[in-house]
Amino acid sequence: MNPAQKALWYIESHLSAPLTLEEIASVAGVSRFHMVRAFAAATGFSVMRYVRARRLSEAARALARGAPDILTLALDADYGSHEAFTRAFRDHFGVTPEAVRAATCLDHLKLQEPILMDSTALDTLAPPRFETARAFLVAGVGDRFTHENGAGIPLLWQRYHREVEDIPNRVGQVAYGVCCNGDDAGNFDYIAGAEVADFSDLPRAFSRVRIPEHKYAVFTHRDHVASVRRTFNTIWNQWLPQSGFRIADAPVFERYDEKFDPSTGNGGFEIWLPIEA
Repeated sequence: MNPAQKALWYIESHLSAPLTLEEIASVAGVSRFHMVRAFAAATGFSVMRYVRARRLSEAARALARGAPDILTLALDADYGSHEAFTRAFRDHFGVTPEAVRAATCLDHLKLQEPILMDSTALDTLAPPRFETARAFLVAGVGDRFTHENGAGIPLLWQRYHREVEDIPNRVGQVAYGVCCNGDDAGNFDYIAGAEVADFSDLPRAFSRVRIPEHKYAVFTHRDHVASVRRTFNTIWNQWLPQSGFRIADAPVFERYDEKFDPSTGNGGFEIWLPIEA
């Protein structure tokens, strides 16, 4: 896992929090000097210019959806005032935040999308174990993605960690990343959530999914979370075709227990792949 990939994950996972070059470099395990050059070589951006472009792009999306409070957006983007945010927004996009909110569209703005992380196949993949899991319910924050914009999933996890205490009837401390409702065009729902006892008191703002009882191949991802695309690529394109198993029509999910550290992305987690018995 290279420093630029760790930095990309950390930025997307902490986009609404204060970020410094020193902090990003520390998480990536390199010096500031190394971080600046490694990130630029991999992405074509300076680290903090990418941070600024991503924050302003997410703010623009919120404005186009009609966000009423520009000061809150300014603070979430790490600007200390409405005026500083407006000046940065106008310098970046050529229009004011108020103009984007009034237009309710983004057609003329050049947004900075999340940069996809490495998805090359692994040299080796440890064999899975096989388990039959009971049915359970997951509730959390969700959104619709494509495989092209899946780099936005870390930002969804940031929302989850802010809102997890508001999910009623939670069971345990394990977190789940559930991929479901995929279609032939490559669109899918992703829910960052927790197990719940039932959905009866769940506010409408939260997403929900039922995980059925099923047989699973369970893979352990031991590396940094930013390299998960490589593990998935290896599972789908190498292990599954050679295994003799067929994928079942059921959600695929990631399971994050107490060993996983959401602030650094280290600690490892499991990938549960439903297979036909």
